[in-house]
Amino acid sequence: MAGTNINDIAVFMAVADAGSFSAGARVSGLTRSAAGKAVSRLEDRLGVRLLNRTTRALSLTDEGRSFHAHGQRIIDAVDQAEASVSSPAGVPRGILRLSAPHAFGQRVIMPFIERFLAQWPETQIEASFTDRLVDVVGEGFDLVIRFGSASVDSRLVSRVLARDRYLLVASAHYVDRYGKPSNLDELAKHPCLAFSSRGHRQQWRFTDAEGRWFSAPVRSRLRLDSGEALHNAIGRNLGIGLMPSFLVAEDIHSGRFVHILPEVPTETVEISVLYPDRRLLDPRVRQFIDLLASGLRL
Repeated sequence: MAGTNINDIAVFMAVADAGSFSAGARVSGLTRSAAGKAVSRLEDRLGVRLLNRTTRALSLTDEGRSFHAHGQRIIDAVDQAEASVSSPAGVPRGILRLSAPHAFGQRVIMPFIERFLAQWPETQIEASFTDRLVDVVGEGFDLVIRFGSASVDSRLVSRVLARDRYLLVASAHYVDRYGKPSNLDELAKHPCLAFSSRGHRQQWRFTDAEGRWFSAPVRSRLRLDSGEALHNAIGRNLGIGLMPSFLVAEDIHSGRFVHILPEVPTETVEISVLYPDRRLLDPRVRQFIDLLASGLRL
């Protein structure tokens, strides 16, 4: 907005992050009164209230939360502009915000984070490991890892990093007690554990003798919105699950899980990285994606 002072935005961000005008003022090197005036000027220009003020607490309004997300990108852009002229070209620095599915993040992405932080000491990482489908741009992520075909979004660039295969598995104890299906028709006689999130239910797809893909009917009494939770449910002998191999390969190798119907072809899934489409990709984003692309082996 014309006339908006970038310093006022920075003060608002500091106050919101600190949770008080006094603490935000100290971070900004201002008096409490000056910080309050900066936020008031910003609210006047925007025509909305960004902060709820009481004698005991300070909180963001809905408009304040939205502006905070955009404001963070403004501050990041300023930091990047300064970095482009104050440090060697291509050297990652600053905060990298990323998201990945919970189990994949914990088991696969964490070692890459460890290597990245060791290699680039001027960087920080804020990681969100969740099976929720995050809004890459709206929530201010620099990159996200997704399983399956990435949705078409003109604001995003998508790059396939690897592929993984789904495997039908059950615990060895479950198989000892209830047996295992000898074909897909018998699969319907067993309790199946399915992934389900926001109304989206996982389809179990296989190929027939002619190589045609089809969805198998399954009897699912338990649906979970977490891959890690599904893994735990299988380990608790609650039924059969269709899981990515990265999550169950070690269990199969140790004998804890049994690979069900290994002769039946199952789907492979693309593992992609998505990031906002920018003319100049920030060095920390580029370097982390390159690290994943060169080292991810499933």
